[in-house]
Parts: sequence; C-alpha cells; structure tokens
Amino acid sequence: MTDTTAATAAADATAATRPNHIVWDWNGTLLHDIDAVIAATNASFAELGFAPITLETYRDLYVVPVPKFYERLMGRLPTEEEWLVMDDTFHRHYWAAAEDAGLAEGARELLRDWQLDGLTQSLLSLAPHDKLVPLVRLHGIDQHFLRVDGRIGPSHTSKAGHLVRHLAALDGTGVTADRTVLIGDAVDDALAASHVGARAVLYTGGSHSRSSLESAGVPVVDSLAEAVWTARELAG
Repeated sequence: MTDTTAATAAADATAATRPNHIVWDWNGTLLHDIDAVIAATNASFAELGFAPITLETYRDLYVVPVPKFYERLMGRLPTEEEWLVMDDTFHRHYWAAAEDAGLAEGARELLRDWQLDGLTQSLLSLAPHDKLVPLVRLHGIDQHFLRVDGRIGPSHTSKAGHLVRHLAALDGTGVTADRTVLIGDAVDDALAASHVGARAVLYTGGSHSRSSLESAGVPVVDSLAEAVWTARELAG
C-alpha cells in the first residue's frame, strides 16, 4: 500500500467513525430554564419547611436520580410522602414558568446549521413527554429533529434507559450510538452516553457546576457553540 493510499484509507476510517448525530438534552441545555428550576426547587422545599437554596448550591449538589439530590440537601432521603409532595410542587411551579424561559444563546442557529450541513439530531429529555412536545413546538424548532422524546414513567429515574429506548426508535435512520454525541448539562447525560457507547459533551449553563461536570471525564464547555464545535471534532 502506498503512502497516499494509506493516508486515504485512514481518512476514510476517521470519516466513518466521526459523529454525525447529536442527541440534545432539553432542560438546562437547549432551554435556558435554570431560573425556573431554582424557583420551583425552593417552592418544593418551602412545602416541607426547608430553607431556600442558591443557584451555586444547586449546581454543586445536583444529581440524578432527583431523590439523591434531595438527600444531599436534606441529609437524608425524603420519605415517600415527602417525595410526592416535593415532586408535585416542583412540577406545578416549574411548568407555570417554563413557557417564559427562552432558548439558550445561539441554540436556534446551531440547530439550523447542523441540519443544513446534512447531519442529524434528535432531542431526549427527562421532562414528561406530554409536556415536552408542545413546548418544543412553541419554540418553533421541532422541525430540526428526527425525533423528540420525553420521559415516560416515574420521575425518579436516570437517562440511560430512556436513551436506549430513544436510539432504538431511531433504528433505520442511519443513527448509530458510536457516531452519536449527547450534549447535555448533567453528569447523568455522560453516564447515559457511556451506557450505550456514545460520546458526550457537557455544558455549564444548566444544572451542574463546572467542577461537578469535569468529574464525568468528558469534554466540558461554556457555550452551546463550543459544544457543537467539540461534537464536530470528536472522532474515533
């Protein structure tokens, strides 16, 4: 094999493994809703007489599944009764404010440009599916995604199983886990990506502090533009 042939083969191999699909997270990633999240979290705490928390504390302690997050804040896991009260209160306050939350800076243009480049993307969130879909449509970006999936089932869950379901539903579209990058704002997003053999880029504009995100051992960025650039550069 000549040097030129070897170089061409190497380039083709790289192209064959370079990510061409993004699975986007919604809350705290495409949707800049952290203010609504903090307000709803503090409302749920107030129901049980706990003091409010700051954004800094939230980002330092946040973890999925959510009951573990409450354990970090309370010093113990909430009882089943407490969890039901807090979960109901959080969602009631959050969804009352969610429609006023805007997209993250540059999100609309990034989605458009990725699609115009002939690449594919989808959206997977732990927000309830029946709440998620209308909100995505409200922002006028649903046409950029092959598929939009929200959580089906209980709220005290992680993303890994949902990502398995999401990718299975994309079978036949050319999407494969090894050519997929998940862009999200939580360590759980990186764990989910690893679970299916995909890669992850984590964004600091949402639920976690940078130090928390860096513990996942994947690229951590401060803007969605940087996240997409990193996704383009990742190669096997």
